[in-house]
Amino acid sequence: MNGGVPQRGTPESPATRPLERSRVYIVLQQFLHNLGSPINHLILQILVILLVAKLCGVACGLIGQPQVIGEMIAGILLGPSLLKSVAPQIHGAIFPAGSIDRLFFLSHVGILLFMFIVGLELDMKALRAKARSAVVISMVSITLPFLLGSGLALLLFDAYGPRDKGSLGFALFMGIAVSITAFPVLARIIQERGLARTQIGTTAIACAAADDVTAWCLLAIVVGIAQSGTGIGAIWTVAFALLYLAFMLLLVRPLLERYLTVSAAHEQPSSKLIGLSLIGLFVSAWITETIGIHALFGAFLMGSVIPDKNQIRERIVARTRDVTTFILLPLFFAYTGLRTELGLLNDAAALGTCALVLLVAILGKLGGATLAARATGHGWRGALIIGALMNTRGLMELVVLNIGYDLGVLGPRIFTIMVVMALITTMMTGPLLRLLKPHLLGADAAPGPRLAGAAAQAGAKDIRVHA
Repeated sequence: MNGGVPQRGTPESPATRPLERSRVYIVLQQFLHNLGSPINHLILQILVILLVAKLCGVACGLIGQPQVIGEMIAGILLGPSLLKSVAPQIHGAIFPAGSIDRLFFLSHVGILLFMFIVGLELDMKALRAKARSAVVISMVSITLPFLLGSGLALLLFDAYGPRDKGSLGFALFMGIAVSITAFPVLARIIQERGLARTQIGTTAIACAAADDVTAWCLLAIVVGIAQSGTGIGAIWTVAFALLYLAFMLLLVRPLLERYLTVSAAHEQPSSKLIGLSLIGLFVSAWITETIGIHALFGAFLMGSVIPDKNQIRERIVARTRDVTTFILLPLFFAYTGLRTELGLLNDAAALGTCALVLLVAILGKLGGATLAARATGHGWRGALIIGALMNTRGLMELVVLNIGYDLGVLGPRIFTIMVVMALITTMMTGPLLRLLKPHLLGADAAPGPRLAGAAAQAGAKDIRVHA
C-alpha cells in the first residue's frame, strides 16, 4: 500500500462511492429545484412566447396580416386548443397550474405602457378638428351593433344562455361584446401601417377611444345590473369617471404646460421629468381602475394630457417604445390566446351560430361606422377604412367576455364563439386595408403637422410594404 496511499489503477474505496453519488444527487436536486422556481417558469414562458410569437408574426406578415394577429395566434397555439391537447406534458411543464396569473400581471404592465405611448402620439390638433366626426361615428358604431347583438342574444338564449341568470344580462353582455372595439389592437395596427399621424388614423383612434370609454361605461351599468339588479352603483362609476376626466383636462394639463413652458428656457427635458411622467402614468391607471373603467384608459389619458413641448413626448416614446412593443405586448396578446379553447366548437350548430354572430358583428360595426363616417364628410374609401379599423376587436372584447364568463352570464361555448368572432374580425382588417389602399387617399390621409418629412417617407414605405 506504500504508506497507505492507493496505487495507480487501484479501485477507489467502496466507502467513497456512496459519498460521491450523494454529492451528485444533491447537485441534481438543486438544479431540479431551480428549474421549478416561479421566476424560472416565468422566464421560460417569456422565452417560449416571444419565440413562437415572432415566428407567427413573420408568417402573418408574409400573408399581409399585422404582427399582432401572429401574437394572438401564438397564444392559441400554446394553449388548450393545440399544445395542451397534443402534448399535455410539455404544456404542463411550461405553463403549470397557477403560473398564468404571473404572466397576466406582467403582460398588463406592457399594455399600460403601450396605451400611454398611444396617448403621447395622439395629435390633439387633428383630434379637435375631427371631434364632431369622432363622436358621431363612435355613437353609431356602438348603438347599432349593441342593438343587433342584444337582439341576436335573445334568439340564442335557449341554446346558450344561463338558466339561472335570465335573458337580460345575457343579452346585454352579448350587445357589449359585439359593439366594443379593441382599442390597443386598433392602435397597434394603425402604428404598424404607418397611419398613426394621418387624419384617417387620428380619426379612427379618436373614434375607438370614445367608443371604448362608452362601452366601459355601459359595461359598468351591465355588471351592476347583473350583480344587483340595479344600475345605481354603475351610475356613480360614470359620474366619478367624468369628474376625473375634467380634473385631468382642466387642471393637470394646464399645470404641466405651464411647468414645461417655464423649464424650456432653462434646460432640456430631464430624466427626472420623464420618470415623473411614468409615475403619473401608473397613478392615473390606478385611479381609473379604482373608479371601475379599467386602468388602460388612465394610462391613455395621462399620455394625452402631457403637452407637446420641449420634445418631452418624443423622449418618453423613445425610452419606452422598444421594450414595450417587442417584449411586453406579445405577452399580453399571447396571454389571451392561452385561455381560448377552440375544441368546444365541435358540431354544425355551434359553427352555424359562430357564422351568424360573425355576420351580425360585421354588419353592425363595420357597416354602422362606415355609414356614420360617410355622413360626416368622409369619402366612401375613407369611410370604409374607418369602418374596417373600427371592426377590429380582440383583447378588449376578451376582457368583456371574461367578465361575463366569471359572472356566469356567458357559458363556455358562447364564450369561445365570441373569441373566434373577435379573432376573425381583427384578421379582416389587414386585407381590407390592403384592398382599400389608404395611401392613395391623398389629402384625406395626409400626415398631420407633427410628422416630419423623413418620418412621412418611412410611414409611406411602411404602408407599401404591408399593403
